[in-house]
Parts: sequence; C-alpha cells; structure tokens
Amino acid sequence: MKVTPQRVAIADILYTKGHISIDSLYEIMLKKFDSISLATIYKNVNIMTQNTFIQEVKIPNSKSVYELTKASHAHLVCEQCSSVEDIDFDVENLTKYASSIKSFDVESVNVIFTGMCIDCKETYEKKEYKG
Repeated sequence: MKVTPQRVAIADILYTKGHISIDSLYEIMLKKFDSISLATIYKNVNIMTQNTFIQEVKIPNSKSVYELTKASHAHLVCEQCSSVEDIDFDVENLTKYASSIKSFDVESVNVIFTGMCIDCKETYEKKEYKG
C-alpha cells in the first residue's frame, strides 16, 4: 500500500479518535485538505481496509465506523450518544465454540454490546431525579 498524505492523515485521525464514521472523517479531512472529495475518502478507506490497516465496525441500525486494526476485541455502543468503545473480549474462544457447534467455518467476528454509557446514564438519572 502506497503511503500518501491523505492516508497518513486518516491513520492519525483514527489513532486520535479511535472510532469514526466516514462522514465525520470527511469533515475533519476537509480542514486539512480543502479540495478533498468524499469519493477520495471512500477510496482510501477501502484500500486501507483491504490491506487490513484499518477495519470496519458494523453497528446495527447505524452507520459503520472505522478503527485502526488491532487484536480481536468487542465493542460497547451507546444507544443514546452513539459512542463506541473497545473492550477486551476472548473472541478466539467464542469463534472456536461457534465453529464446533455446527461445523461452521467462521471468517469474521463482530461482537457489539449495545446499551447506555455512563455519561448518558448519569444525564438520564439527573433528568429523572429532577422530574
């Protein structure tokens, strides 16, 4: 994969933000490269994904986000604010278990836990308390 200023910027943004949607990535990239197109963002993200430098996190009922590729893990997704956080999770044992049950060849795993983050929970509880 060829190193370009756009790809370096995408990697830097993902390193800083952790998880980001294409739309948010595009907004940030426009500040660095004022003539960059959304198509260029998609092209670079696709190339970086195909080369396993970054990975897509498919979130149910929401747009996908992207992150730098790292060891297998799961994600916590807040249904209120849409924040995405990594958590350590033994994906390998889960994969082996799933494969053994039905003799199924698992090609990829995407574990998403949905709920409410602590910040949204505290905000919700304050609203409930004030009534």
